Amino acid sequence: MTGTATVLQSELLPQGMDVSFKLAPAILVLGMLGTFLLIGFVFRVADTEDMWVAGRSIGNIENGMAIGANWMSAASYLGMAALIALSGFYGLAFVVGWTTGYFILLIFMAAQMRRFGKYTAPDFVGDRFNSDSARAIAAITTFLIAFVYAIGQARGMALVGLYIFGDLGFAGFSGYQAMVIFMMTITVGYLTLSGMLGATKNMAVQYVILISAFLAGMYVVGWTQGYSTVLPQIEYGMLLSELGNEFTEPFANSSPYLWIATCFSLVVGTCGLPHVLVRFYTVENERTARWSTVTGLFFICLLYLGAPAYTAFGTRLYDLNSATGTTYGDPGMSGSTADVLVVIAAQFANLPQWFVGLVAAGGIAAAIATTAGLFITGSSAVSHDIYTNLINEDATQRQQILVGRLGIIALGVLTTLAALDPAAPIAALVSYAFSLAGAVLFPMFFLGLWWENTNREGALAGMLTGLTIWVIPMINEVVPTYTTSTGDPFVPVLAQWVPAIGSALIAVPIVFAVTIGVSAMTDEPPIETKRVVRQCHSPEPIGQQQAAEDVVTDGGETPADD
Repeated sequence: MTGTATVLQSELLPQGMDVSFKLAPAILVLGMLGTFLLIGFVFRVADTEDMWVAGRSIGNIENGMAIGANWMSAASYLGMAALIALSGFYGLAFVVGWTTGYFILLIFMAAQMRRFGKYTAPDFVGDRFNSDSARAIAAITTFLIAFVYAIGQARGMALVGLYIFGDLGFAGFSGYQAMVIFMMTITVGYLTLSGMLGATKNMAVQYVILISAFLAGMYVVGWTQGYSTVLPQIEYGMLLSELGNEFTEPFANSSPYLWIATCFSLVVGTCGLPHVLVRFYTVENERTARWSTVTGLFFICLLYLGAPAYTAFGTRLYDLNSATGTTYGDPGMSGSTADVLVVIAAQFANLPQWFVGLVAAGGIAAAIATTAGLFITGSSAVSHDIYTNLINEDATQRQQILVGRLGIIALGVLTTLAALDPAAPIAALVSYAFSLAGAVLFPMFFLGLWWENTNREGALAGMLTGLTIWVIPMINEVVPTYTTSTGDPFVPVLAQWVPAIGSALIAVPIVFAVTIGVSAMTDEPPIETKRVVRQCHSPEPIGQQQAAEDVVTDGGETPADD
């Protein structure tokens, strides 16, 4: 075990980062983690309404902040800078894709999802298509998305934790692995107490921490190093000529096809992520759903517009201070180093230790906030959609909450084990989850809301098709990283045209065609279902605890047909 830990540590330890225990940053981060636990305890849940949708009581600004924190994960706070640093122009696909997805949510889905008014994303699929089988597939997909997505968050938390707490390995685990275990234990601890209500309250706090830390770091690094004065988001362009052609020549490191595939997958994946869509169920009405999306997009853009600037500052400082000399070439900047470039930039700028610790704390807050949303949606898929709706329909609220908490623990354990030896950098790991959400869930949400003739048979055929198309490139590209010495794809031509990071480009059109074709060739859905879909587009407002189904059926339910 010790030998393995040493190998993992040498591969995962960021180059150039000061890995040592630092008292002031440690106090700062431990205080922050303690605050999260306290908020989780104060807002601990007592019923399923609070557990899954926060009692539908969250307002516009608070939900916008929660959307921002829930969204701006380690992949945004840390991983986006890493991608732009290592791949230049290609990294902008992530900025464009992740931002554009929210415009589609705002225009086509936010208000409609709130009017449909369920607890979870699988809830929508099961009830809209009158199918327990569709609900089960959506629940399994939701759990899988939460697991894959959370691996990147655990990696980010651990890498940042190395800067603050040092190489504190124990029981044969490396310092990196010890940080994974420690951070995930804290996250699981407060989530098992709080549920969605406490998680939302925490997300508002976490957003303030992460955006303050990110913007403060960007402005101070740029100003102290003479790279910028007032608007680093624009002034970083003066550095591009010193950073290599990767930053100025489109597709220097990647093909136009890969850029388009990645961007498209991130757009549709954003619209299919269960932990994003569930935010619309936590608000009072459809108007609040729309405005909280606008507010959330504003909060998100504060970070996204600054990420390229932070990358330019960090890359230049790395080139000037690193023993390897330059970012590119051999050996160049490693993936682990790039993943903490935001922290390393502040360190190389010779800023006070406590300030670098603040920047690091922002990365931890971002990762924990997103992990919270993922674990809540993943556990709700187990408790609400599988256990309560499919296994034990007479489950008490106490039993549902217990199963939900066990689901959070199970996700925490699985994520921790996978993150001990991750297969890819943060943003790549997260992108696999986006491709899955885009391929399987987005077509069901979009067609389910906008074409009333989409039926059970079409949904089942489409979801199974999307899942198959997603699995094939994952096996082709991810499995070799664990089973072969080179890590090269089994079938290189498949990786070129159906990349795991952008497989939704191929999957989504096929899934749409399959779903529409099968629906057209089979019986139309019941008229009651069509009425619910129409009610999702009605201009008449609905009450805080109402859903479209309540308006149509006066509180009745449309049972599953299979």
